[in-house]
Amino acid sequence: MKKIAVVLFNLGGPDSLFSVKPFLFNLFKDPAILNFPKLIRYPLAFLLSTFRKKEAIKNYKILGGKSPLLENTLMQANHLQNLLQNDEKLKSKNNFKVLVSMRYWHPFFKETFKELSQFNPDEILLLPLYPQFSTTTTASSLKEALKFLKKTNKPTTVVCCYPNLPGFINAIFDLSKNTLKKFFLNKIPARILFVAHGLPLSIVKKGDPYPNQLLLTVSDLTTKIKKSFPKSLFSYKLCYQSKVGPLTWLQPSLEEELHKAAVEKKGVIVIPISFVSEHSETLVELDYEYKNLSLSLNLPFYIRIPTVSCHPTFIKSLKNLILEKISQGNFPQKGFSCACSNFVFK
Repeated sequence: MKKIAVVLFNLGGPDSLFSVKPFLFNLFKDPAILNFPKLIRYPLAFLLSTFRKKEAIKNYKILGGKSPLLENTLMQANHLQNLLQNDEKLKSKNNFKVLVSMRYWHPFFKETFKELSQFNPDEILLLPLYPQFSTTTTASSLKEALKFLKKTNKPTTVVCCYPNLPGFINAIFDLSKNTLKKFFLNKIPARILFVAHGLPLSIVKKGDPYPNQLLLTVSDLTTKIKKSFPKSLFSYKLCYQSKVGPLTWLQPSLEEELHKAAVEKKGVIVIPISFVSEHSETLVELDYEYKNLSLSLNLPFYIRIPTVSCHPTFIKSLKNLILEKISQGNFPQKGFSCACSNFVFK
């Protein structure tokens, strides 16, 4: 029986208020986030984490003093492992173990690697929980993992991205359809805002495929909504959240779109498309900060759709994606590329 390890990657988050500053420092010292020489990047990361600490602690207090991201990701891992292990066609051939690795807080990949080594798999598959590929997320996580995996001779496969994976699209739609149906049947106009984490334009101009992959997600979702609710009074827009610092980021921002909706006297349905689990960007930014803004702007309504999280359709699609990638062969360990954009990193 073949032993296969699947590693799920995500950003990570502080597990207490005391870990907020070191979490932020780890984030800002990553060259994928701040592309400066180490002698400049580390002091800058210290200053930024010190400056951002107070606001971040306030946000995490709303969440009970820690990020829920690890707990949510472990739940996804558990659901995925159950699907893989209980598949009648697979369980006689393969023994799967699904592990979790976080980029900027525990469990770091070096910790996951120890667990991986104890399992001693015949094959490894790396699965970032970022549907759309970016140098700042997927690439950063995979580069860190390869520092450890290059020491082994284990066949390794990667899932680079899945912006229009049918199960991902269908899960988002399933979570949205009851809300959409209510407004459709009552012929109520609404602005559907597909929301993604923002990115500095300086990174995009270097060829980062992230915004183009977001368009793939939006295109498939919009097509599905229009097919299910023909002649609706919905309008659609991709917009961005979580901007920090003085640099120019991808536009329009969610804030700008809320102001436009106020001018048009339309309510909004906010659909997160770059996150697959709940954390501070959804539970605080979207549910608290932007909702309060919508109230101050007197929007008719502000509705936020949940992330796909452990939605059965999404988890099943990840399982199928894993099996498909494993059957395609091994992943080159000297570099990696995003298959959807031919964007290569070494």
